[in-house]
Amino acid sequence: MYATVDDYLADKDPAAVDVFQRARAMILALGDDVAEQVHASEISWSRGHVFAAAFVYSSRLEVALDLPKRVHHPTLREAFPQKGTVTTHRLSVASADELDEHFVALLDIAYRTAAEPR
Repeated sequence: MYATVDDYLADKDPAAVDVFQRARAMILALGDDVAEQVHASEISWSRGHVFAAAFVYSSRLEVALDLPKRVHHPTLREAFPQKGTVTTHRLSVASADELDEHFVALLDIAYRTAAEPR
């Protein structure tokens, strides 16, 4: 397991690391109550419940967002319902340009949904 985010990113593709760091900054800016946890294969963010997770895969960033209903986004790879009231959306982000306003809006929805009872 990695001890820090920097440890996790140390051997990853530099372009994908840049996209990760930009997405991470957006997630951490959602609120002071965002908790970040480093795992062996991903980084996750929570506030009561996990609402986002990300990992670098080759030269792109894979992001999972838990949202209250299925939505569409140009980077959407798949969406599948979880137990309870959320649907996990897996997005595959190849460049920082794809971290657009729609992506930020989805982050905000996931953040707000994490505070609700499931």
